[in-house]
Amino acid sequence: QVQLVESGGELVQTGGSLRLSCAASGRSFRNSYNMGWFRRAPGKEREFVAAISWADSTYYEDRVKGRFTIWRDNAKNTVYLQMNSLKPEDTAVYYCAVEASSGNIRFFRGDYWGQGTQVTVSS
Repeated sequence: QVQLVESGGELVQTGGSLRLSCAASGRSFRNSYNMGWFRRAPGKEREFVAAISWADSTYYEDRVKGRFTIWRDNAKNTVYLQMNSLKPEDTAVYYCAVEASSGNIRFFRGDYWGQGTQVTVSS
């Protein structure tokens, strides 16, 4: 089993910043696994946001490039998402995910999921 716990979501004004974190645990987790973030906006399907490999290769959805940064601390089994220049369209529940492989992060998938953390950007 792999357990994921996200934190950091809150209400913020347009142009503001937030930092999300996600801590992984469980006997099945390996720090060689890819990690990343998805989000689900109101009335929309869940979409990919960003992913990172064990070796710190990163991949971003086009709409967040230049604004969001993903990184990980393997010693703490934790992945982070720094979100800058936030827009109302970024409002969503953000989900941390782990892929039980070290494959190409351009094809990142979620094998394990957190419960989500709400990010609301006011206009």
